[in-house]
Amino acid sequence: MDPGATADDPSPRAPSTTLRKRPAVCIDTSRRGGDGASSSRDPARGPELAGARRASEEEGSMATSSPAAEERADAAAAKARARRDLEEAGGEPMSPAGRLFRETHFNCYIVAVIGLGAPVDVEAARAGLEATLVRHPRFSSVQVKDDGKRHGKPRWVRTTVDLDDHIIFPNLDPAATSADPDQAVEDYLSSLSTAPMDHSRPLWELHILDFPTSEAASAVVLRMHHSLGDGISLLSLFIACTRSAADPERLPELPPAAPRRRAGPPPLSAGLAAMVMWVWSYAVLAWHTLVDVVCFVATAWFLRDPRTPFVAASEGVEFRRKRFVHRTLSLDDVKFVKNAMKCTVNDVFIGVTNAGLSRYYFRKTSDTNKERKKSQKNVRVRSALLVNIRKTPGLRALAEMMDSSKNNAAKWGNLIGYIILPFHIAMHDDPLEYIRQGKKTAERKKTSLEAVFTYWSGNLIVKLFGMKAAAALCYGMFTNTTMSFSSMVGPAEKVEFYGHPIVYIAPSVYGHPHALTVHYQSYVNSVKLVLAVDDAQFPDSHQLLDDFAESLRLIRQAASTT
Repeated sequence: MDPGATADDPSPRAPSTTLRKRPAVCIDTSRRGGDGASSSRDPARGPELAGARRASEEEGSMATSSPAAEERADAAAAKARARRDLEEAGGEPMSPAGRLFRETHFNCYIVAVIGLGAPVDVEAARAGLEATLVRHPRFSSVQVKDDGKRHGKPRWVRTTVDLDDHIIFPNLDPAATSADPDQAVEDYLSSLSTAPMDHSRPLWELHILDFPTSEAASAVVLRMHHSLGDGISLLSLFIACTRSAADPERLPELPPAAPRRRAGPPPLSAGLAAMVMWVWSYAVLAWHTLVDVVCFVATAWFLRDPRTPFVAASEGVEFRRKRFVHRTLSLDDVKFVKNAMKCTVNDVFIGVTNAGLSRYYFRKTSDTNKERKKSQKNVRVRSALLVNIRKTPGLRALAEMMDSSKNNAAKWGNLIGYIILPFHIAMHDDPLEYIRQGKKTAERKKTSLEAVFTYWSGNLIVKLFGMKAAAALCYGMFTNTTMSFSSMVGPAEKVEFYGHPIVYIAPSVYGHPHALTVHYQSYVNSVKLVLAVDDAQFPDSHQLLDDFAESLRLIRQAASTT
């Protein structure tokens, strides 16, 4: 699905790779007994230790031991006891954000295509799933609503997981997979966007596409309901299911995350000017937050983006068929531009999106007058951007995220707030102007607490007025904006998924009321640009990919001459 990545050979075959087999781990996934503990396969230490092992190994049963193993086992035993008490009380309540993703107009699913460097070893994959995903509380629970209560809140209730219900082998036409395997994968992904998922089972599936494409020897598709967790949670879990390709006995190293804390007051020795600047920074923060909150509320009620080719053509786009297309970009090129422009990687992504949308817009509107293109400087489209509001940003170790203590700053869940991020459509002679605009936009949003406000105000609205009111406000915000935008940092080293070398990771989302969703996913030295588009509205989705790729090429070229 990446024709632009192989200019010399439009349909190269993936090189043959030897699959490194990993030892299967026998895990008891049977239903718990009345005390909430697993049927113990360790009679010497009893059900409690079995529950403790289940909790402590949620990051992957193949994680290496450490000197603090006994201490972690004791802590995990306490978590196991708390979990038993929770289950006896009827399960864990769903968070407001998780409940939002159940609403009719926000029934959102995450779908991720994972390209592999070897054919799929189904038995190795099953053993890996039993040792990791099946043991995770969210991936072994069903959503149950309180019976007998008119406004009962849904809960997570643990259940037995039958992998045969979750590992899918699609019956695809062999002629189609042989003639154009990339198109076969793309069409199959598109069909999933309108395929229902059985809510009587844990809400995840692994689809096996065991045939070579232009980029990989095989592929798997992981589809899961967004109520299971946000992008940070799910990607952290996915990384816990992988191992370093260089050393299959260890977990991959997590990419570093910059601290998010604001600087405290300067010391008195710094002088009056430093104190004034510190106070001024908080005044700016308060003002920008107020402006953004007013804009957010206005957008939820009435403030609508102008009509462009990117806006949903009609209501009900969240129910229509989506198409997922992706293109591999060079992370080295992105970092070259970042260093040349003294900005961040995300600033470059925003700038490239500005440029790609502009190229597509002016071609679709058939405006060939260069002077008129330059004069159209007020064509602005806005995106909904989900922001991780955890105090500790970035990917975290899964064991850390599963800590249920109140002071855990990186715990599992849908801990996300919304911000409205503008993109500017314009024709610039200097391609670097798109990056400057992107940097300006990003720096402005960094001096605002809009995401924190939308998260906590959303929770408050749910408590005071109910989920329907909160969903109505979110629906207004989505339908009055143009698109969704996101980016995620992935492993910085090559990893294996249950013994299968990973070639690429291409995630996206569907079920929300936007006709266009743009996502950037980094992995080692590449970036996957993934577009989720309304299948009927964007028949030329690959041309839109070309516009993004060409924009990055021109920006990289311009940056090399600065």
